[in-house]
Order: sequence, then C-alpha cells, then structure tokens
Amino acid sequence: MRLKIIHTNDVHSNFDNYKKVVTLINEHKDENTIILDGGDFADFKSIELQGTRGMAAIELLEAAGYDAITIGNNEMFNGIDTLELMASNSSIPFISNNLFKKDCSNINGVKASVILEKSGLRILITGSSPDMGVFNEGLGIHMTDYSSAIKEEIQKNKDKYDVCILLSHVGTFVDQPLAEEIKEIDIIISAHDHKLFDQAKIIDKTIINSAGNYGEHVGIMELEIQDGKVHLVHSETISTKDIIENEQIDSILRLNKEKAIEALSKPLYTVEHPFWHDVVEENPISNLIADGLRDMLGTEIGLINSGICNAGIFHEMTQKKLIEICPSPLNPTSFEIQGKFLGEALEQSLDTQVCLGDGRGPGFRGRFVGRLHVSGVQIDHDGKKIHAIYVNGKLLEEDRWYLVGSSDYLQRGSGYPCLANNRNERYLGEEIKDVLRLYGEKKDFCEESIIHKWKEVSKIRG
Repeated sequence: MRLKIIHTNDVHSNFDNYKKVVTLINEHKDENTIILDGGDFADFKSIELQGTRGMAAIELLEAAGYDAITIGNNEMFNGIDTLELMASNSSIPFISNNLFKKDCSNINGVKASVILEKSGLRILITGSSPDMGVFNEGLGIHMTDYSSAIKEEIQKNKDKYDVCILLSHVGTFVDQPLAEEIKEIDIIISAHDHKLFDQAKIIDKTIINSAGNYGEHVGIMELEIQDGKVHLVHSETISTKDIIENEQIDSILRLNKEKAIEALSKPLYTVEHPFWHDVVEENPISNLIADGLRDMLGTEIGLINSGICNAGIFHEMTQKKLIEICPSPLNPTSFEIQGKFLGEALEQSLDTQVCLGDGRGPGFRGRFVGRLHVSGVQIDHDGKKIHAIYVNGKLLEEDRWYLVGSSDYLQRGSGYPCLANNRNERYLGEEIKDVLRLYGEKKDFCEESIIHKWKEVSKIRG
C-alpha cells in the first residue's frame, strides 16, 4: 500500500510561515497521509505561547491535523510543568523515549512511542530528544541514551507494527550511524541542527529526510510498503515562500494573542525611578541584572552584557514587558574564571565597535553584544583604557580564579570570546528575564543599580 508522510521540524514559533505550512499540508494530504513534526515547534519567545503556557501550540498543531510530535529542547525550556500541561492536554502524542524528570520518573502526558493505524498499516512512531548536558539539572530533567531507548521501544513493540518511524531531534549527524546500527528503523525524520534536504536520503535502506527550519519548507515523502519492505517512491521539500496563508491558523493566532496579552499585562510591580537602557553606556537596567545575578548565584562578581535587553523599564512592569525587554531564553550561570581573562573582556568592552558587534549566538534574541556591566567590581578608566579593576575593594589579580554570576551566553564566550576560558560552570533553570522580575521590586537593588561601576578618571601622564 501507499503511505504519504508530510513533515516539519524546528518551526521555532515562526507562525507567519506556519500559516503557509498548513496551506501546503491541506493541499497535499490524502486518506493515506500522516503528518509529523520533529520537535522545536514551540519556542517560548512567542507571546502566544508565553501567555497561554504553550496551549496555543496545541491548538495550532491540532488544527493542521498532526499525528505526532517529538519533544525538542525548546519544548523543555519553559519548564517541566509547562511541558506536562501541553502533553497532557494534547490529542496529538508528545513523544520522547529518552526524556524523564530529574528523579527518573515519567513526565505526565509524554509517550515513549505510539502505534498509528492507517488503512490497516500499523506504524510505530518513536522519538528521541537531545541531551542538554550540563543544562539538565537546571531544567529538572534526566536524559538516557537515545540509541538504547530506540532499541528498547522497537523490542517492546516487536510483531505489533509494520513500519517503524523515528522522529530524531538529536541531529542529522547521528542519524546515519543510527540507520546503519538499528536495521529495524525504516524512516527517520531528522531535526535539531536545521539541515535542509532537497529530497530524502537513503542510508542502508533507511529513508532520512529533514525540512530545514522556521517553517520555510515542508517535507513530503511518498512510500510503497510491500512484503514488509518500505520503498521510497517520491520525495521533495517544498518552499513556503510564495504560499498563501491559512485563514484558520491566522484566526487561532489572533485569538490566542489577545488571550496572552490580557494574561501577561497584569502589573507585576511599579518602579520609582526609570531603568533606562543603552547598548554602549552604563545603564541601570543592565546593572540591576548584574547585581541580581550576583545575589541569585551567590558569587563574588556579577557580569552581564547590555545587549541582553532591548529597552528599559518605565512606570510599571508586566510579564509582557519582560518578554519584550528581555526575550532571550538564556540562563543564570555561574563559573570560575581567572582575573586576566575577566580584565581582557572588560578592556574590550570599552571599545564601542565591540559593543555594537553582532550579538548572534545560541539562545540570543537581541541584536548587539553590548557593554559589559558588573556587580562587586569597580573599574577606573579614561574612556579608552582601564587603569585599575577592583573586586570587592581589592585589586584584580590576574592569576586568581574568581566566581562569576552571569549568563550561559557569556559563559560560552559569545560576544567576548576570552570569557570562554572558564571552569566549573553551573546553570539555573530560570531565565535572565526572571532576574528582572525578582529584583526589579527590591528597593535596595534598585538604588544600587544607579551607582556607576565604571568610573571615568583622568589619563595618567607618564
């Protein structure tokens, strides 16, 4: 018999493109079609998702008639509670064979695999999520080996299925070895590293396809299943660029945006003094984050780049403003770094061109890198060169290791590469915007934020 698979991956809440994706799905689906997503559909940069705790994503998937989705890293980023809410209230199976709670218990609503029936054909679908490594603890998750988990699901369902499909949100680089190692896998929908295949590839009889990212393409595979064997008849990845938007999806988004704005617009607190923002100049909102990170992580030093924010806070703070001001899903991170590398980064931060550099990096939703802001540190400079750096009143020691509270963006060396020379990193599950939410209403922190840590002094004459 014939089976058609329509698939997407790594949409990342690019819903303008998703409106076009659904138009293509409706044009190409027939009675022998299943619709699958490889994960990272729900990116919580979206107001619609933040304000509905992800339930808008469920409505959007259900409206398009998806049959299954695997859990990518972005489905985890708003916390286990949100993932459980989504998975438990979805008619579409949320699948992951290697994702568990921190205590190794099951996540409510998440299935290791499902068997779908289509015109008498039994289709086993399992999915694997990416191991977030050092982020696991902060996210409250436990990951098992995906290869062993896939084998376990195949063995558990032996003789119960005709076709085996893997939704792999681990990356295309692992899918070829998986195809060679686990012969029972017939089809792999690949995701996570945003690879775009013009058409499906065949590796040792396993069919693999990936549809890029951001809803810019839709993958389609037509298969013939005969005598227990799966043959690829036709495949293509279709661009959504010139496709008309689906009106039903547009309506769902409008309604959920209204619902989200109402939920997110409730005041969290009011501010007595405005927290203005600037990419290059020292400013109170970035100082507040640096002070909050130092306190939250219990470190000697707080460190953040002003590019983390897009604007300042005036009058009152709401959850909606938090998302708009600080949209990057970056985590409070502590690490140890030697004074010489910290000093090098601060010296670079005096350069306007460095501050205005392209801030792109994993999880970063801003535009510019921005000036480094500090807590527990005073920097004496003349506008071009640093003359002295004091850490809690004592001169910076080049070879000493300092404990710094910062973000995972800076810990990776994004924006300031020398900061990557660190050790003993530790991540929290909160996001940087939570620092603003928690510390913006603390009077002592607000007063501290307007005190300059960068102090301009006269040039020293030789």
